[in-house]
Amino acid sequence: MNLLPRPVSYVDGGRLCEYKGWESVLVDGPPGGYRLLSSDDGVLIEANDAAGEMNALQTLRQLLGAQAFRAAGEKPSVIPACEIVDYPRFEWRGVMLDVSRHFLPKREVLRYVELLSVHKLNVLHLHLTDDQGWRFEVKRYPKLTEVGSWREDSRFGDRRSAGMKGRPHGGFYPQEDLREIVEYARARHVTVIPEIDIPGHSQAAIAAYPELGVHGGGVWTDWGVNERVLNTDESTVDFYRNVFDELMDVFPAEIIGLGGDEAPGHDGELVRAIAEHIVGKGRRPYGWDEVLDARPLPAGTVVASWRGVEGGITALGDGHDVVMCPEQHVYLDYRQSDSPDEPIPVGTVTTLEDVYAWEPVPEGLTGEEPGRLLGAQANIWTEHLDSARRVDYAAFPRLAAFAEVVWSPAEKDPEFVRRLKDHHLPRLDALGVEYRPLNGPHPWQRLPGVPGFPR
Repeated sequence: MNLLPRPVSYVDGGRLCEYKGWESVLVDGPPGGYRLLSSDDGVLIEANDAAGEMNALQTLRQLLGAQAFRAAGEKPSVIPACEIVDYPRFEWRGVMLDVSRHFLPKREVLRYVELLSVHKLNVLHLHLTDDQGWRFEVKRYPKLTEVGSWREDSRFGDRRSAGMKGRPHGGFYPQEDLREIVEYARARHVTVIPEIDIPGHSQAAIAAYPELGVHGGGVWTDWGVNERVLNTDESTVDFYRNVFDELMDVFPAEIIGLGGDEAPGHDGELVRAIAEHIVGKGRRPYGWDEVLDARPLPAGTVVASWRGVEGGITALGDGHDVVMCPEQHVYLDYRQSDSPDEPIPVGTVTTLEDVYAWEPVPEGLTGEEPGRLLGAQANIWTEHLDSARRVDYAAFPRLAAFAEVVWSPAEKDPEFVRRLKDHHLPRLDALGVEYRPLNGPHPWQRLPGVPGFPR
């Protein structure tokens, strides 16, 4: 079954049964897969593993209707009689959430973990540091959060405009909060992958410890690519080894993000040194496709292909595992139409239909490449998303389309938008998600007069 009900087979599908609860047993089969049988006797779940049981329970909620997604109130009492056999297409079904440009409180991160689980997504990539803010508590280097976690102001709209908000912005996650997020996600079979971005996008760290940088400066209040990067002194390498040691102590994930993107004039030496350090700790480094400039990379490195698919294809040929996240298809901060009502319109138009039409496997790949295509990831950058409400607007319902792409077979369903409208949007309403309506933004979701940079 896909994210939105389109089951493999129904048994007496027009008949309703009294819902009497469910029981589950483990069976052999693809990871994350399950069989769900609903009849007058109750619901039987045959799960291939614990993640499969969780996926089956999310499907069961779908079958019970939108009311099953409310935190309180009368619960549904009937369920369709059906048999569903279901398993994911891709191993990595991820979302990158940028909490550096605009900080999201812990409660909102936990809410997004829940929303990922509802959509059968299983990776949350947290972008924890950037020029505009450092969000990870490092006990050895307290000034990273004392100084680096807040900025004096923020650009309101595209950097080519003159407007500033006129107020400070900040926040960070104590290590205990991050451990809580990790455990909350683990219980929902979502892996949290942290990212500390080096050697570019590091102005917040340089503001806290100027000896790390080449040119100095404070926490950045603007957006875009910052020319100021980390230096390659051995003391800087040692500093980041210590930072990543604390990161790996908090986050048990096998894969650890080190960024590597948009670092003007950098030769990759620092990236390679930290990648080797991560491998030496028994983990796997994960970087944006610019890390290929630091080749040879340690075996086990995972590459996120964001500048199109070419970097991913190269990495697969080098024997590295790859996650596809090309900006022209799955950057969910990009504008959703060419209407002037879109708030702070940036990037190319990426409609709901565009996201659903995307195929994560590039043409020409045979599956025989030395590396593995693990799956795909949607990215939510937050330069222009300064609240949970704005993140909801950018992410949904396009994230529902992405979730179906990475879960379902490659064939597209012409009924997807109808199923979304009839079945899934009511679930988002019940969950309190402030998504963009299919016919355009509500009046209060617009930001008239705030300039963007549409392509």
